[in-house]
Amino acid sequence: QVQLVESGGGLVQAGGSLRLSCAASGRTFSTNPMGWFRQAPGKEREFVASISWSADTTYYADSVKGRFTISRDNAKNTVYLQMNNLNPDDTAVYYCAASRRSRTGVFRGEYDYWGQGTQVTVSS
Repeated sequence: QVQLVESGGGLVQAGGSLRLSCAASGRTFSTNPMGWFRQAPGKEREFVASISWSADTTYYADSVKGRFTISRDNAKNTVYLQMNNLNPDDTAVYYCAASRRSRTGVFRGEYDYWGQGTQVTVSS
């Protein structure tokens, strides 16, 4: 059974940083793209960042470019999201996702496995 487990969320003041982790189990994703999405209250789940299996390709939503960095450690079957200079608009539940495809996607439908999410709250 595939499981993606996020950790690292919490409450932080505006301008602060958090690092999210997502550990996969049940199968290896070392040859598959992985990504992060987020969902704020009353809003649709939106793309945040994605990374190819080799980490040579990354994509970011415009709203997080220059502030967030996605990375992965295939030996640990883990993907990370370093979030700097956080602002209240970043408040959301953050979800890790893994794809069975080869293409590194930016759409929800391109991802097949999802974690339960971790709450990130940024206070002003």
